[in-house]
Amino acid sequence: MNISQLLTLPAFSGARLVAGKAGTERSIEHVNMMDAPDIAGYLKGNDLLVTTAYHFKDDASQLVELIETMAEKRCAGLGIKAKRFLGKIPEEAVAIANAHGLPVIELSEEIGLGTIVNQTLSAILDLRTNELKAAIEAHQTFSDHIVSGKGVGELLENVAKIVGCSIMLLDERCQLVGTTHASRTIVSGLQYLNRMGFQLFFPQTAYTHLSMISEKGQVEVLTVFPVRTNRPKQAMLVMFGHIPALENGHLLTIEQAANVVAFELMKNNALQQYTRRAKNDFFLNFIKKAYSSKKETLNRALEFDLHNDQKYKCIAGRLDTEEKQLGFKQRQIEIEKVFDFIEEELTIFPFVSHLFIMNDICLILVEGESEELASEEYSPTLIALEIIQERVAAHFDRTISFGVSNVCHEFWDVIEAHGEAINALNSGHLSGNKQFVQTYQAKDISKLLRMIPNEDLAEFCAYMLQKLSDAQVNDLSLLQTLAVYLETHCQISETAKRLYVHRNTIIYRLEKIEELLGKDIKDPETTLHLRLALRIQQMLSEQSDLLEQPSVER
Repeated sequence: MNISQLLTLPAFSGARLVAGKAGTERSIEHVNMMDAPDIAGYLKGNDLLVTTAYHFKDDASQLVELIETMAEKRCAGLGIKAKRFLGKIPEEAVAIANAHGLPVIELSEEIGLGTIVNQTLSAILDLRTNELKAAIEAHQTFSDHIVSGKGVGELLENVAKIVGCSIMLLDERCQLVGTTHASRTIVSGLQYLNRMGFQLFFPQTAYTHLSMISEKGQVEVLTVFPVRTNRPKQAMLVMFGHIPALENGHLLTIEQAANVVAFELMKNNALQQYTRRAKNDFFLNFIKKAYSSKKETLNRALEFDLHNDQKYKCIAGRLDTEEKQLGFKQRQIEIEKVFDFIEEELTIFPFVSHLFIMNDICLILVEGESEELASEEYSPTLIALEIIQERVAAHFDRTISFGVSNVCHEFWDVIEAHGEAINALNSGHLSGNKQFVQTYQAKDISKLLRMIPNEDLAEFCAYMLQKLSDAQVNDLSLLQTLAVYLETHCQISETAKRLYVHRNTIIYRLEKIEELLGKDIKDPETTLHLRLALRIQQMLSEQSDLLEQPSVER
């Protein structure tokens, strides 16, 4: 109840508003009847005070102080039986009440303060009872609406009719779920604020007001309500229009709608999690060639909007290793948060993408990029990956690297593109780099090696590198040093730079390698054999990792 509604009660039939007309919309939650000199200390926000002002009859300045204190505490208003002791309300009191917009009511002498308090409290109680009844009915209506399967769209229509304005629902990623008012500019603006990390809701506030420019160039005032689900971020129920003081009935209705919408969003989130797992399982089995035929594979791919007649580029991403070691559970939680964040970021770029998660690697399929554009240094995909790297670093204080495949001309060729992306990613990590985007360079030698039986490859690899990987040596830095040394064309200074160690350390390690192998690693033939052995070791390791990943029951 506000001051305007209060003045319509029978107990206020002879009352007169003498000051603070600007505050007639102030809400009344409590009523106090006091005549103590220290009355101000007992007042709270939204209190209505009724008094005879007996203690102020000889000193008008005390009444002025009371009005100032009530204004500071955001009280609803002050009712005074002025004629009994004051004669009339002092001009200075009227002036200060007008300045603060605090309503001052001169009460009728014929009606007792007790009657005024009782009628006011009774009216507030009736109003609250009706609001609660309406809220319960609204909750039941909204719940029945969702249970019946009508969906969020019709629910928003019903809420819009009740509150008398258009409504829009955005999920925790700021993606549009439903709306009664189409406005792409407003959605884009809210998505930008979300991406920039703006907090729209202050603690202990029911809603937030903000203004944005619509596509027509007009100022659009929004009232935004949080929708709390089981996700870290909140969804948003957006009302179009400035509502300075929502009636409690409307506020309760919107809160009930937000609660029902929250359950619907949580149900959708659970369904999305299931769909994501199914999608990841499909891709894993696809890469492992677990399906019985190409036809079966392509039919399953269509279930996830993956069409065989589409061009694709495969991207493999992995968080770079940190010096700080995390526990397995904490590490998995962090990986999931980062990959969720990347999936959200991908929605802002002008290309269609699909994200899959395989253990600690996220795989992104980008549709439609031409080979000519993909080969350019500043292709849309490469620019997007660099932006994502910057955003991950800013939000999580972690670095992530990507390996990028060549463009394949149909979905069936993604198996080969996946291998190229993983190869490019591993090559970058093997060089000791961090936060890189490395594109795959076709290496004919890899295809030739795949034509040789794995047993023969493993035998050659063991012959060349066994002494370096022997358990008695127990120094993995030797293998890494050898790999980087060969990759840098036997440049000691460049090897030291990439491994972040002193040049003398590299010289010592190379001498140790020559001692263990019994070979001169500067000899061209020895260098060729070692390069082949390292390539074979990497290829066999990738095949082994892929086979060890669990398959899905079909």
